[in-house]
Amino acid sequence: MEKEFLPVGSVVLLKGGTKRVMVTGFCSVDNDDTTKIYDYTGCLYPEGIINSNEICLFNDSQIEQVFFKGFEDQEEIDFKKNLNKTVNEYYEKNTIKVDDIVDKPQPTATFDINNNIFDNIGD
Repeated sequence: MEKEFLPVGSVVLLKGGTKRVMVTGFCSVDNDDTTKIYDYTGCLYPEGIINSNEICLFNDSQIEQVFFKGFEDQEEIDFKKNLNKTVNEYYEKNTIKVDDIVDKPQPTATFDINNNIFDNIGD
């Protein structure tokens, strides 16, 4: 299955969230459960990565709204083709198909996306 990943730099709102998240990477493994692979890695927007404990792991099915789609060029398109191939090969080896997991809800984030230290900046 060819999954349509958003480009790095895309800004989204997750279901149940009040703070936007920017996509920073793909196919990350949860340190607490290495059997889980999430579609995206992200950080708070506009703050960015403040420390390594504030990285958000989420799946496409958790995205409520896309506010901005990141930069796309031929290099990014080629990367996503290889990403899809690698993801599909991983799940074939592990007898799980991407189709079986992409729409299953996962924990929204590894940090509280509704509470951050920068809420008062700009007031």
